Amino acid sequence: MIRRIGIVGAALCVALTALAQEENLPYEQQQNVVYEEIHGTGLLADIFKPKEKANGLGIIDIVCGAWHSDRGKMRDHERAQVFNIFTKHGYVVFGMRPGSVTKYDGTELLANTKTAIRWVKAHAAEYGVDPNRLGLMGASAGGHLSLLASVTPVEANPESKKEYERVDSRVKAVSVFFPPTDLMDWDGKKPDYEGMIGKLLFAGGVGSRTQEDIDARAKELSPRHRIAAGPLPPYLLIHGDADPMVPLQQSQVFIDAVKAVGGNAELIVKPGGGHPWLTLPEEVEKMAVWFDTNL
Repeated sequence: MIRRIGIVGAALCVALTALAQEENLPYEQQQNVVYEEIHGTGLLADIFKPKEKANGLGIIDIVCGAWHSDRGKMRDHERAQVFNIFTKHGYVVFGMRPGSVTKYDGTELLANTKTAIRWVKAHAAEYGVDPNRLGLMGASAGGHLSLLASVTPVEANPESKKEYERVDSRVKAVSVFFPPTDLMDWDGKKPDYEGMIGKLLFAGGVGSRTQEDIDARAKELSPRHRIAAGPLPPYLLIHGDADPMVPLQQSQVFIDAVKAVGGNAELIVKPGGGHPWLTLPEEVEKMAVWFDTNL
């Protein structure tokens, strides 16, 4: 009996501690919102609403790492203080999970990302945010999908039966951490198409496909190579100069390509920064301040 009381008491302490931590958070979290269903499988989002001083603006956070969008990736963004910092600035944050390469290839993940953006725009009034002043962010694979979606926007289809398809996928500003942007040139050499990038290009990997087919798909899924003259949102990229996974060159070439067509792009280089780095919340704060100016 005493042992049982001790177990119950310990469980109660844990529950009360969790409740106290939740009460101290600057946001209310709505979990597992289904923003689309594909072949019976839901695409999920968590929505973080500031408890006070909402600014009427929203940030779409594409939660994806190594092109996987499991719940652990959402926890990574929590540990980086993304939701804490942005809601303190007054933003509603839409943590959108576009799926994983175990189920979707890169073309489908891109489509899911654009669906996420359009869903937020279509439901903006419900969350008290301006659909024409949305920011888009992500890190690593989420940064890749964010950039790719921003340079290949989908137009509105007023005749669609789906509400979200009646709006476009354009956003006002984009900021990302350490994104892959050129799947053809990985710091002067070809990426390893037998690994994760190959699974991104084609469901199940490159297999026996020709180099010509691989190059064509790699170019199609490279944000750097999809930039064209015309209206582009402003960009802020943040990347460490000691990144062992995604070379700094990936951000540099994207910035150069945006500027080459007259766009506005800025790069912050974190000295010694890896993938990620321990003091990442400091750069998350810089990103939030940048959005304050650009939305």
